[in-house]
Amino acid sequence: QVQLVESGGGLVQPGGSLRLSCAASGLTSDYYVIGWFRQAPGKEREGVSCISSSNSITYCADSVKGRFTISRDNAKNTVYLQMNSLKPEDTAVYFCATGLAAYCSGSGLMIGFRYWGQGTQVTVSS
Repeated sequence: QVQLVESGGGLVQPGGSLRLSCAASGLTSDYYVIGWFRQAPGKEREGVSCISSSNSITYCADSVKGRFTISRDNAKNTVYLQMNSLKPEDTAVYFCATGLAAYCSGSGLMIGFRYWGQGTQVTVSS
């Protein structure tokens, strides 16, 4: 079965950095789009960024553009989210997700994500 495991979250002060990892297993194709999502207390889940199998960034939310960078290492079946200049409003549980029909548009449409990791907590606080 498909399994996604996030890691790398933790407590960091404003202006600091974290690198999240998403390790994937059980995928039947190397062409799956993988996306990062986050959910803060009292808010609905929102899309953060998406990446294709060719390492093209297909979407990056305006709220994180210029601060977060998504990348992937297909040989390791791992996707990363480098987060710099972190702000308190970035505090959330971060999830990675994928699916055979997963799709991300440049305008932020993110659909078809059938498989989800358990999430990793990111807390930005002084």
